[in-house]
Amino acid sequence: MSEETEGRWEGFDPHLIEHLRRAHADTPLHKVLGLRIVDADPGVVIVEMPVAPGAFNASGNLHGGAIATLIDVAAGSCAARSSSFKPGENTIVTADLHVRYLGRPKGNMVRAEARTMRAGRQLIVVEIRVLDDLDNLIAVSDFSAMLVPRREPLPQSEGDASLPDL
Repeated sequence: MSEETEGRWEGFDPHLIEHLRRAHADTPLHKVLGLRIVDADPGVVIVEMPVAPGAFNASGNLHGGAIATLIDVAAGSCAARSSSFKPGENTIVTADLHVRYLGRPKGNMVRAEARTMRAGRQLIVVEIRVLDDLDNLIAVSDFSAMLVPRREPLPQSEGDASLPDL
């Protein structure tokens, strides 16, 4: 999150905001793809990603997996903010993600605009539109997440033969 969007986070739980910032900044895949949260209103999250060679597929187009990751980050952040998510107590997990790819970007940036459709006690449903910086529609998606009790992260298996091969 940038300094320019700092004011848009007023009224949100500061602990949640710090958790989302840290989780975003500490995720290597987010760094590789250049993901950046640029807007945040109640029930809405916008995340940008540059159209860059690191996210291209073998045919030189923006990889569908990169677009799906952009969608997952925007939708998951939106679900966390519009639910009873509490860092350290519970977690948001993707239950379902459907992406319909409609075209390829013609600009230098794509953005996912995620809006909460319904936030229940356990299930949160989010609708996402992906557009390029020329406002061409690239993909549409529906996403559902579940709010579940916190689980320990998967073990890191660096050289430890006793751990399962994940």
